[in-house]
Amino acid sequence: MRLYTHEWGAGERIAVLVHGLMSDHRTWHRVGPALAGRGYRVLAVDLRGHGRSPRGDYGPELFADDLVETLPAAPELALGHSLGGLALSLAVERLRPRRAVYSDPAWSLAGLGQSVDPALFVAFKRADRARVRMFNPRWSEADLDIELATVADWDSATALALSAGHREDRTPHKAVVPSLVQFAGEGFLFSAPAAAELTDRGFEVRTVPGVGHTLHRDDFDAFMAGLEGWV
Repeated sequence: MRLYTHEWGAGERIAVLVHGLMSDHRTWHRVGPALAGRGYRVLAVDLRGHGRSPRGDYGPELFADDLVETLPAAPELALGHSLGGLALSLAVERLRPRRAVYSDPAWSLAGLGQSVDPALFVAFKRADRARVRMFNPRWSEADLDIELATVADWDSATALALSAGHREDRTPHKAVVPSLVQFAGEGFLFSAPAAAELTDRGFEVRTVPGVGHTLHRDDFDAFMAGLEGWV
């Protein structure tokens, strides 16, 4: 499936951005211009079932296949958040970016001993502004606007395709390319032992303190600081 792609910048180096569940390219409204300012041509996709991309069957492998179908091979940088980190890790051997960044990737939904079923996110289709604010107290008003718009454009069947019997630990066995994993300091997906295990598997691991799962929206400056040396 060919995905809708939004672009910032016109640099010679290419950076690709892959969003998480319920979101689309608009989640990167600060990150895209920031990378463009560093000389990148930035390509941000809408995964299938999200934003302006087509609907269809859903599953991690399909999300990954779409990235390979849509994006240019061997970009300078590939960055995926949450579901986008999962999709990127399944596509990385074929995309072969020079560097990969996985921002609180949804590789396992039981990282801190509490199993998370993606089906729970279906209820967010009915969320109003107050509910979004309750779950994301650090977000700007612009990010609240974007979240309401992206959720309205999201097919909640994508969450069901990641639920129930489809849940499994998809943590990569090794870093295929030079790879950074950013953990959210106040997130729910990773533990200290998980970080140590990833280090043993060849990943650089950094924790962004004081942020929840959506690192780049909770504290943009801390998120960007956590990318130093990688962007």
